[in-house]
Amino acid sequence: MEIERKYLVAALPEDIRDFPFSDLEQVYLSKEPVIRLRRSEDRYELTVKGAGLLAREELNLPLTEEQYEHLCTKKEGAPIRKRRYRIPCGEYMIELDVFHGKQEGLLLAEVEFPTLEEAEAFLPPEWFGEEVTYDPRYQNVSLAYGF
Repeated sequence: MEIERKYLVAALPEDIRDFPFSDLEQVYLSKEPVIRLRRSEDRYELTVKGAGLLAREELNLPLTEEQYEHLCTKKEGAPIRKRRYRIPCGEYMIELDVFHGKQEGLLLAEVEFPTLEEAEAFLPPEWFGEEVTYDPRYQNVSLAYGF
């Protein structure tokens, strides 16, 4: 089960260069159910996501580069390209995505939680903007398909 809250961010934190990052590429094979391919550095995976916004089932399967490239030929929608920073926040980890390409300029922060209770009790840092957890337009699949 994936439980996460998502927020718009107006500007990058001043110390952003102090945090580790990875460059991601995501493409989608299906929007219902959501079937995603992701490349992160030299890691490749296929993800199937269930329905939901705050909490949903998620299954990740590793792929080889060859499998990834083959499956990418079947993609739908636009690819998502982003740089993901990992920023500690107390006992949680903020994943701050800086989008490129079609979504250039979009900054989204996600925080994952082990329980719904912790997700609901979370107080975001001051630099977070509007919460968009329940706005399906900010799901990556929606960005890829241009909703």
